[in-house]
Amino acid sequence: MSVSSPEAVKKLLENMQTDLRSLSMECKKKFPPVKEAAESGIVKIKTIAARNTGILAALKENSSEVVQPFLMGCGTKEPKITQLCLAAIQRLMSHEVVSEAAAGNIINMLWQLMENGLEELKLLQTVLVLLTTNTVVHDEVLSKAIVLCFRLHFTKDTITNNTAAATVRQVVTVVFERMVAEDERFKGIVEHPPPVQGNTNRRSVSTLRPSAKDAYMLFQDLCQLVNADAPYWLVGMTEMTRTFGLELLESVLNDFPGVFLQHQEFSFLLKERVCPLVIKLFSPNIKFRQGSSSAASPAPVEKPYFPICMRLLRVVSVLIKHFYTLLVTECEIFLSLLVKFLDGEKPQWLRAVAVESVHRLCVQPHLLRSFCQSYDMKQHSTKVFRDIVNALGSFIQSLFIVPNAGNTPVVSAPAGASGSGAQGTAQGGPGTGGVGGNLTTQAAFEYRGTWIPLMTVSVQGSAKATYLEMLDKVEPPSIPEGYAMSVAFSALLDLVRGITSMIERELAAEEGVAAEFREANPDQKWQPQPGAHLVWEEMVSACWCGLLAALSLLLDASTDETATENILKAELTMASLCGRLGLVTPRDAFITAICKASLPPHYALTLLSCNAANLSSKAYSIQGQTVQIISPSSESHQQVVAVGQPLNAQPQGTVMLTAKNIQCMRTLLNLAHCHGAVLGTSWQLVLATLQHLVWILGLKPGVGGALKPGRAVEGPSTVLTTAVMTDLPVISNILSRLFESSQYLDDVSLHHLINALCSLSLEAMEMAYGNNKEPSLFAVAKLLETGLVNMDRIEILWRPLTGHLLEKVCQHPNSRMREWGAEALTALIKAGLAYKHDPPLAQNQVGNTRLQLLLLNPLKELSNVLHADIRQKQLESVLQILQSQGDSLGPGWPLVLGVIGAIRNDQGESLIRTAFQCLQLVVTDFLPTMPCTCLQIVVDVAGSFGLQNQELNISLTSIGLLWNISDYFFQRGEVITQELEKEEEAVQKQAQEKGETLNRPFHPAPPFDCLWLCLYAKLGELCVDPRPAVRKSAGQTLFSTIAAHGTLLQQPTWHIVVWKVLFQLLGCVRTSSTTADKEKIESGGGNILIHHSRDTAEKQWAETWVLTLAGVARIFNTRRYLLQQLGDFFEAWEVLLNHIQSAALSKNNEVSLAALKSFQEILQIVTPVRDSDKVCDALAAMGVPPVLIDPLSASGPGRPLVRSDSLVERLTRYNGAELQAPPPGEESALEDSALWWSAWNTWYRTGTDCTRPPSGPTEKLSFIPSQPFLTALIQIFPALYQHIKANFSMEDLKKLGVILHGAVSVPISSDASPFILPSYTEAVLTSLQEAVLTALDILQKAICVGPENLQVMYPAIFEQLLLFVEFSCKPPQYGRMETKHVANAKYNQIQLFAPAEWVALNYVPFAERSLEVVVDLYHKTACHKAVISEKVLQNIIKTSKMPLGLKYSCPSESTWKLAVSSLLKVLSIGLPVARQHASSGKFDTMWPELANAFEDFLFTKSTSPDNLSIQEFQKNEAVDVEVVQLISTEILPFANFIPKDFVGQIMTMLNKGSIHSQSPSFTEAEIDVRMREEFSKVCFETLLQFSFSNKVSTPQEGYISRMALSVLLKRSQDVLRRYVEDERLSGRCPLPRQQVTEIIFILKAISTLMDSLKKTQPENVDGNTWAQVIALYPTLVECITCSSSEVSSALKEALGPFKDFMQPPVSRVQNGES
Repeated sequence: MSVSSPEAVKKLLENMQTDLRSLSMECKKKFPPVKEAAESGIVKIKTIAARNTGILAALKENSSEVVQPFLMGCGTKEPKITQLCLAAIQRLMSHEVVSEAAAGNIINMLWQLMENGLEELKLLQTVLVLLTTNTVVHDEVLSKAIVLCFRLHFTKDTITNNTAAATVRQVVTVVFERMVAEDERFKGIVEHPPPVQGNTNRRSVSTLRPSAKDAYMLFQDLCQLVNADAPYWLVGMTEMTRTFGLELLESVLNDFPGVFLQHQEFSFLLKERVCPLVIKLFSPNIKFRQGSSSAASPAPVEKPYFPICMRLLRVVSVLIKHFYTLLVTECEIFLSLLVKFLDGEKPQWLRAVAVESVHRLCVQPHLLRSFCQSYDMKQHSTKVFRDIVNALGSFIQSLFIVPNAGNTPVVSAPAGASGSGAQGTAQGGPGTGGVGGNLTTQAAFEYRGTWIPLMTVSVQGSAKATYLEMLDKVEPPSIPEGYAMSVAFSALLDLVRGITSMIERELAAEEGVAAEFREANPDQKWQPQPGAHLVWEEMVSACWCGLLAALSLLLDASTDETATENILKAELTMASLCGRLGLVTPRDAFITAICKASLPPHYALTLLSCNAANLSSKAYSIQGQTVQIISPSSESHQQVVAVGQPLNAQPQGTVMLTAKNIQCMRTLLNLAHCHGAVLGTSWQLVLATLQHLVWILGLKPGVGGALKPGRAVEGPSTVLTTAVMTDLPVISNILSRLFESSQYLDDVSLHHLINALCSLSLEAMEMAYGNNKEPSLFAVAKLLETGLVNMDRIEILWRPLTGHLLEKVCQHPNSRMREWGAEALTALIKAGLAYKHDPPLAQNQVGNTRLQLLLLNPLKELSNVLHADIRQKQLESVLQILQSQGDSLGPGWPLVLGVIGAIRNDQGESLIRTAFQCLQLVVTDFLPTMPCTCLQIVVDVAGSFGLQNQELNISLTSIGLLWNISDYFFQRGEVITQELEKEEEAVQKQAQEKGETLNRPFHPAPPFDCLWLCLYAKLGELCVDPRPAVRKSAGQTLFSTIAAHGTLLQQPTWHIVVWKVLFQLLGCVRTSSTTADKEKIESGGGNILIHHSRDTAEKQWAETWVLTLAGVARIFNTRRYLLQQLGDFFEAWEVLLNHIQSAALSKNNEVSLAALKSFQEILQIVTPVRDSDKVCDALAAMGVPPVLIDPLSASGPGRPLVRSDSLVERLTRYNGAELQAPPPGEESALEDSALWWSAWNTWYRTGTDCTRPPSGPTEKLSFIPSQPFLTALIQIFPALYQHIKANFSMEDLKKLGVILHGAVSVPISSDASPFILPSYTEAVLTSLQEAVLTALDILQKAICVGPENLQVMYPAIFEQLLLFVEFSCKPPQYGRMETKHVANAKYNQIQLFAPAEWVALNYVPFAERSLEVVVDLYHKTACHKAVISEKVLQNIIKTSKMPLGLKYSCPSESTWKLAVSSLLKVLSIGLPVARQHASSGKFDTMWPELANAFEDFLFTKSTSPDNLSIQEFQKNEAVDVEVVQLISTEILPFANFIPKDFVGQIMTMLNKGSIHSQSPSFTEAEIDVRMREEFSKVCFETLLQFSFSNKVSTPQEGYISRMALSVLLKRSQDVLRRYVEDERLSGRCPLPRQQVTEIIFILKAISTLMDSLKKTQPENVDGNTWAQVIALYPTLVECITCSSSEVSSALKEALGPFKDFMQPPVSRVQNGES
């Protein structure tokens, strides 16, 4: 029945009236005012009931009045009345008809009662009813009510106290429940409270709603009270205890976490008040150290107080559990404190309570994860999670290592004895008294003499604390032994369980999501959220070290099978988890721990010890104490169940296994069986351990690889207890199942398993190296077993499996092991081929093809094994396969061929012969049956037999086989092409699908062409074989096949032939030749003699080079048209020329000459004809300059013009529209000219390099090119020039000149000279010199017919020729080389065989021939502008001056004679030209040169040879006369066009010539019999002739005669004086004949002169002349005394004419006087 139903209301009214009546009755006598109030109350109620429909509401409105009588009643302090009133008030309250005001009055009344100590329980009840039934009590009223309850809690009466405590708890709860209800009501309404500033005044709660405000004030004051401060709101409190305050705080925090999380104000309280409070209260616990005497410290330290400490820890647990997110920093402090409480120095009870708190955390994995995220994963933050785990670990260790007062071990070591010293005591067994030796059944841990029992503390997964619940205890309880250890142990196990199961659940969920994602989007890759993984990994990383340290220690100390099982399970789950997360180090660490525990103590297994060392170096530190990962101790008292032999040689003969070892081994097997997929690289650890255990237990492998208990091989050292004997079959079975279950592993894990087995096998092999001990076949057996089990997916494990057997086992020196490996390998191959694969292998599908290749591959790999027995076996098996599987070998052919071809030079002849027989069989019988794609391999294999060097005959035969193969290709070309192209399409399609490019050799070429290219490439390799016979044979075969079958190739393939085959070959040959050894090879094997031209490797390679270069050049020649259609013919041409050049410059005469032959061969090609010669005219008509039209185009074989990609087209393509394509036909000229110019450049480079003289001193003489070579080189030029003359520039001409000059300067080696030099009597040109002159001749002829612009080259040609002319007098020097000159045969015959190494040629004939050419050329070109402006005439004169000046000193007499005659010829042509251009000044510098030339020649400084005959002398004089005649005819008559100085020089010269007696000394005059009388005469006559002439037409002529006259007179004066002088000195002796003749001649001349002067007009003769004439007179008179009659008569004639000068003196009239 509800409170507001009409019946209830009616009842309420009745009850109230009854109460009031009762009150009125009670107070009738004593308290009249109360009675009156009660009666008026009845009236009031009746009125309300009568007037109002909503009776309850009306009652509530008037509740102050209604309640008043009852309050007055309570005021009487009469117990009976008070009880009645309180009951009535409670009734009103329960119907919720009390208003706020009324409630306030009620509370005030209750307060009075409380102060008077009346009805305390009733009061509490009333308050509770008031507060629980409605929410009218707020603010101060509420606080007063709460204070009232608190006050009652601290009365003397226990019942009241307890009731009050319960009430307080309930009231506090009510206050907070109201707030929660209020929040529910306002849930939908969004409010924007002003933000709370960080440090607002704590009373600022204006933003809170009423109930919230109350709750806030209440909570705040609780904090104040616990902190022993005055409350703000709970006014009137008199006393309070901390323990009660903390309990209240804990209950609020625990029951209403939402309030604090949702309201900022409360969060603020939590942060600002609760946390500092807790930290402050903790301080005595932190500072306290057990055992430190208080006297030592200056101030007494407050001792930890159990009730507060325990409650604080409870509060902390709640804070961490609920408000962790709010209080991250604070929680960090709490947790750090908690960790500190586990310290050994803290009181025992504190450690126990702390361990319980830690346990509480350990069962909340999600909380632990939060710690990890908030602290461990942040930089600069405490690694809280790690510290918790490490603290647990070090706590456990400390229990063993430092036995504490509260934890005294039953068997304690005698004082001063170390742990091991305690062994004796401990051996008795940790029984109750440690005496009887009866082993207790109680589970316990025992380590180095410390024994700790293990008790059950809580159900797995829940942390049920004992001491944290002791709220009634004031003193710290005593803690039973082993309790702390047991809690810590549970905490550890719960921690591992919680973390692993949480992470594994999340992992499973993620995998589920991933699977769905993959189903939905099969093409995309699933990307997990990295955050989650990072957290998991961090959690594991943080805790594994601590866990492992603790668990290993516990495992070692455990004496109870269940505990051991739990520890092993924890290690196993951790290992598995680490594996799943891919954390290798921790995974391996846990597995190592299990492995170590499986093996006997101190068992030397390197694999584990190095792993452990790796870990123990990671010692980590907790609060300054270092915790090492403790190694197992050997003192565990376990039952020994087996004794066996260690696998590796150990110092102790036998080892013992205990029951615990076997238990660990089973865990290990379990790990491998169930978690094999995550073991990865740790398979190694696991299998290594199992191998050792198997060996110790004496299990040996049987057929198929299964292990059975073996016979005692090693003698009776293996002792097994019956317990183990029954276990063995089970273990053996599990082991086999373990490897069978490998078929369920995923591929990666399977690989890890195989890798681990391989490593084990390697170790076993290592051990089998040094000794004859039976090797452990565990690994090999298991490899075979695993392989056979996984045959259906053999592909993925085949490679590592067979790879190991091949590379390691089959190559082991121990023949048994090796044999076993080979057998295993063949067994696997046979099994693989015999296995019924789906689809069967015989069907050639792509997958099968791959599989078949995979299975056959190891067979091929056996080729790499060096042991002959294995190779022989392998070749036999190939034979078997050919016989049995030959038909279905399709895709396997390459491998089979590979085995045949896997020959090496170190294998010995017999194996090579066997293999070669197989190959011959294949070539003769199998070529048509194998897929065409394998033909290329056949070529390769045949080639490799060619390259082997064991058996020359096999090499040569295999080159023959290659020729046969090429014939097969030729005959079956079409079939092969079709099949290859079909294959190619398939391959290409595949490649396109994969988006890759095809990667076969010579790719762009069609497949059939590629086959040929492979053949060529193989032959090319053989062409550079070290053996000359093979090279020669291969070279001939290569060039023959290209010649014979080259037509089959498609045009683009030629590109590859040229670049990849021919040029590559040329490159290799060039390299080998240049680096070949120059040592002499002694006669070949047996009695074969080697010709001297082939007796060094270098010479043999030279032959190869010659052959190769000739072959390539021939191909270029014969296939020119085909090659020219390739796009890059020009580049190829350049490369070929480059090869020719390097060969030409090689230091081997044979090679260099052959190179030039090849050069000539490729240059003999004339430019192919266009359709007709008309093209030229057409081009001319179109205005194309004739330079571009090749003058040779009319001759030569025709060629179609169509070219796919010519130079011009390329140019057009690059330059786009800018360049108009030239008219058809021109392009070939363009392109050909490019080729020719390229050839010219090569020629030029070759010439420059080979004629460049050596620069340094020539002791170690550099190579000097031979004459035939130079001749050939120069002979190439004319042909070349025909093609390049169009653009042949001055620059090019200069280059040519340098080369010609260089070539002519090269000397000949003395041993070759008799063959090249003409015999000395005949002066003939050598062929080289002929060639040089021919080259220049071609040039000048071309210039002659060429256009105007070419004619500027004349001077350069003259210059070149004149250089050669100089050779006649000074032969050229070749560097600084000492040469012996052969010039004038007359002088040199004597020294002909003098010991000079190099002989310079006789250059005279060459120079003379050059001079003749100069004269001819000048004859033709004297009037050319260039010839005039470049002063050619002057240069000719200058050059002639040298032989003219030397005259008799010339090496050859003919030289100067030729020079004179040439000069005369040239002058006869040149002088008129010079006169013509006199005004231009171009010849000004020539005249002095000419004068000097005349001077040097006519008055030479060289003396004529003694043996010169009179006739000769006269001939020579005649030449001199000729020169003077030239002067008189060609020069002097034209004096007015000629510089005065020059004429003066000539006159002086004539004067000098006309006087005989050149020799001043008497004696010399005697010797010089041959006076040049004729010469002097002519000179004088000439002088006379020009001394005066009667017809003076110009002043110029007069000047000439005046000059001549003056010279003549001066000359006469000199001669006469000298004569007189000589006559006087000679006394009686007559003067020499010629002097007399001279004087007579002079005298005659004077008379002639006088006659002439008479005849001339007097004005024509200047006074100067007259003076000179008169001055002669006294000298003539002097001569009268002479004795010679002839002189006298001449003198007479001379003196006669002087009479005309004799006149009387003219008188001068001066001033009119005489």
